[in-house]
Amino acid sequence: MAELACLTSRAGGAKEILPALEYLAHELSTLPLDMASLAGLAGKDLVVIDATRDLSRAQALCRTLRAADGGGAILVVMPEAGLAGLQPDWGASDFVLPGAGPAEVEARVRLLTTRQETAEPDAAIRVGELVVDPVSYQVRLRGRPLDLTYKEFELLRFLAARPGRVSTRGQLLQEVWGYDFFGGTRTVDVHVRRLRAKFGPEYESMIATIRGVGYKLVAADQARAEREAESAEAGTAPAR
Repeated sequence: MAELACLTSRAGGAKEILPALEYLAHELSTLPLDMASLAGLAGKDLVVIDATRDLSRAQALCRTLRAADGGGAILVVMPEAGLAGLQPDWGASDFVLPGAGPAEVEARVRLLTTRQETAEPDAAIRVGELVVDPVSYQVRLRGRPLDLTYKEFELLRFLAARPGRVSTRGQLLQEVWGYDFFGGTRTVDVHVRRLRAKFGPEYESMIATIRGVGYKLVAADQARAEREAESAEAGTAPAR
């Protein structure tokens, strides 16, 4: 199941511009068709952009998103009458007509999201100032090499490959330690603590705890922004 975000100005949201999405099992969120929404796209497998009404705005969003996210998958929903305006410089990964059926839309989503995961399996993974190299098994944080054990590296690599996305403890245990591992999820917590210690006080918050769920890895500046937002919210919260 992929995580999809749709940018649209329609009141009915994503399922109004592409009704077939209603029949698919993917996680789907809807955001306004404007630049401010780009900040909420971290960790999404696929961004769906509504070009059924405002071609110029859709084009600007595609270009900005491509410049910011490089290889991220972008699916443009466009009526047949507007296809002449869809050019390579948009940076879109693919397009689909609004009337496309569930089977076609599912195939496009699957191909786009799978392509993102498998295109460069040996490429270094970058999350802000963190670089994870799966070929040399080296990790650098702001240029400083980190001395990690094999399991610490594998855990970090899995989190880094899904920046901004929450992974449950059970999922991490399964992916990093395997189905035949008999230890409990506390093993994950112990390894996360060790990774944070090696990151150091300035960067340990890059591995964020999602209470009752698991962990996610974010860039250092995003981690600081989230901490500041939480502090501000706590400071303005009414006393109970």
